[in-house]
Amino acid sequence: MPFEGRIVLKVDVIIPTYKPDYKFLDLMEKLACQTVPVQRIIIMNTEQKYFDRLTYGSSFSKKYKNVTVRHISKREYDHGNTRNKGVRLSDAEVFVMLTQDAVLADEFVLEELIKGLRQNKVAVSYARQIADDYCSEVERFTRSFNYPDEKLVKTKADIEQMGIKTFFCSNVCAAYRRRVFDSLGGFVKHTIFNEDMIYAAGAVYAGYGIAYCPDARVYHCHDYSNMDQFHRNFDLGVSQADHPEIFAKISSESEGLKLIKMTVAHLKDMKMKNKIPAYFINSGFRYAGYKLGKNYKKMPRKLVVKCSSNKEYWAMDNIIQASSKIDASKGYGISEEEKGGS
Repeated sequence: MPFEGRIVLKVDVIIPTYKPDYKFLDLMEKLACQTVPVQRIIIMNTEQKYFDRLTYGSSFSKKYKNVTVRHISKREYDHGNTRNKGVRLSDAEVFVMLTQDAVLADEFVLEELIKGLRQNKVAVSYARQIADDYCSEVERFTRSFNYPDEKLVKTKADIEQMGIKTFFCSNVCAAYRRRVFDSLGGFVKHTIFNEDMIYAAGAVYAGYGIAYCPDARVYHCHDYSNMDQFHRNFDLGVSQADHPEIFAKISSESEGLKLIKMTVAHLKDMKMKNKIPAYFINSGFRYAGYKLGKNYKKMPRKLVVKCSSNKEYWAMDNIIQASSKIDASKGYGISEEEKGGS
């Protein structure tokens, strides 16, 4: 159900941070100027020393009195569970997920996202990402491919035609209806990557819609190196391998091939044919990482960790797997005194 035409909503913003820089400070400035007032900004920060380094000697805490900061260690960070912890600190009807490097384009971003949520049975609405001026032409075209001009609400009825794109949703900047979020169990609690898309897929299969709001615009892009793309796509493959209930049914490779073909055509149109060989090489690194990630369960764990961009995830994964194998009936972790021994 939509929000019944009400204008006033409690809206919180949740931002995971790690080594925040000037872009984060720019983001905070833009949040203060939104047409929709933000009740609280909840920052889930990894490694306190980096946050303190940025804000030390500044008026940050005095300037942003609606900010709550929670510090965790790097090993504790998890793409899904860290965000879940941030949500639990909020009592708002709507919460907006942002990343620290997403720069809001104007004062209407939150307003446009909430408009998307007002549509019937929409669980989450996400913003359009625009490339910064310094980004490469390939990255610029990739953003326009993934984030076009047209508004869209994607539902279960679109899966046959849209395939994996039905579930595409980025919490670089996205608004969530809290009641629906709680009813669906929130983000997956232990995941290496892709928590936003996994949640979106669950929402679609539960009968909800995913709204794309191109009028909500943020500047966000990355020019990754070949190895960066390899590691990132390895983790993408891992996330898909760990959730066959979603991704085994639908292939994402055809969408990737479509992007490659369209990018090559675009580079030709832009008289940038000299960029095409490097783009093919970069695409090869992405595909190799993705395929290895999809098959990571067949690989030695040391090689898996080496291929991944998220080393800490695997350390925590080892701990979780070890704890799940403990048989309490055999007395593991119980002292002789607790067992009634001498």
